[in-house]
Amino acid sequence: MNLQYMSTRNPKIRATASQAVLQGLAGDGGLFVPEKIPALPVSLGELKGMTYQETAYVVMKEFLTDYTEEELRSCIARAYDSKFDTEDIAPISRVDDTYYLELFHGATIAFKDMALSILPHLMTTAAKKNGVDKEIVILTATSGDTGKAAMAGFADVEGTRIIVFYPKGGVSRVQELQMVTQKGNNVDVVAIHGNFDNAQSGVKELFGNRELAEKLAAEGYQFSSANSINIGRLVPQIVYYVYAYGKLLENGEIQEGEKINITVPTGNFGNILAACYAKHMGLPVGKLICASNENKVLFDFFQTGTYDKNREFMLTTSPSMDILVSSNLERLIYQICGRDGEVDADLMGQLQTEGKYTITDAMREQLSDFAAGYATEAETADMIRKTYEKAGYVMDTHTAVAAHVCEQYKKDTGDTTKCLVASTASPYKFVKSVLTAIDEKKYGQKEELELLPDLEQISGVEMPGAIREILDAQVRHSRECDADRMQETVEEILGL
Repeated sequence: MNLQYMSTRNPKIRATASQAVLQGLAGDGGLFVPEKIPALPVSLGELKGMTYQETAYVVMKEFLTDYTEEELRSCIARAYDSKFDTEDIAPISRVDDTYYLELFHGATIAFKDMALSILPHLMTTAAKKNGVDKEIVILTATSGDTGKAAMAGFADVEGTRIIVFYPKGGVSRVQELQMVTQKGNNVDVVAIHGNFDNAQSGVKELFGNRELAEKLAAEGYQFSSANSINIGRLVPQIVYYVYAYGKLLENGEIQEGEKINITVPTGNFGNILAACYAKHMGLPVGKLICASNENKVLFDFFQTGTYDKNREFMLTTSPSMDILVSSNLERLIYQICGRDGEVDADLMGQLQTEGKYTITDAMREQLSDFAAGYATEAETADMIRKTYEKAGYVMDTHTAVAAHVCEQYKKDTGDTTKCLVASTASPYKFVKSVLTAIDEKKYGQKEELELLPDLEQISGVEMPGAIREILDAQVRHSRECDADRMQETVEEILGL
């Protein structure tokens, strides 16, 4: 039976899986959610011997029901191949009593590769299935990692173009170089004068602009998204949590049916929502621990029931989490308000007009699966340093936020459940922050790119190809614009 998708703001707006992947955002501005979350179709014991690709098929076929087996297996095979530098795609490292699920072994060394390696294949397959004859323009806002991973995925993919907006000065030097040196005749990158939230809300406005949609259609274009608002991004993220459980079983770290806690560093809420969906599929998960940096809007939400973005925007050493509007939280809000589109639309309307909303006590009661914490800049740096000194393991700043929150949660609650931490980026991506945390005197005065050989030496991990290739790559993109000129910029790029 085909699983249908509906808008969080109006359940009458429906789509098949392939249509939802193509559209990205529902026509009313809502996010597509499955009408129900399917159960895992295999026993936990069967997960043990599965490869990443086999796990991906088992999970994704339950959500993407209008893709044929041949189509889905082909998308998976093309996505999870030699572009990953480890055979098992998402290896797990144990450090003391914590398990780090390393999601950064893909082409751009961040967890976004896990979903953005497959999204272009899901999207081009969906276009054929639905007889789309227009060129698909992927419009994306990035806080640093999505942009590069999306560009790498869509570069020179026939029938697509991609335009990425990122906040000037709001990403690491390595992240910026990765984007501005990206090859591809269908790729454009724009630095906006503003923060990530400006970029994200600007992209959403462009999606909701009917006049622009008509203009695009007349010229043979249609918008879609590679952000985590696209269900084609979220579904592949469920896979790695299911795979990790199978690996822990296989390695004898846990017993079949034993619950694990999962800690996720998150800004836009998509990565932890994927873990939540995995739990609803039947994966034995205890707590979903939401880790924030000093932009702790999600932490405050879980503490108080009020989501309030009216606060100072902090630039931190974990820039991919420097976000005050967590788009994917809307999918959870829809779930806990009884899947009532009117309630969801009203709350999202309040967020847009007043910058905040408060959920009911009944809704708050349904958040018992979640715990939340945050790490200050000092705590993040301290976690990196002490983990390196104790175990010789070097983690990036985002992973360190999660590791600190995980440790704090254990102290505060006495919960001894084994914990899986989503390790979302290679330390090479944030080399200055990482090495300064380890030894400020020794590394603090050096430039970011000068530090790469030092990281190689102390970590014992070879510099990834993704870093080596940007060191002498040609800068291809230098376009900038004000946050309120994004539409004009898109029209200019597309020659409208």
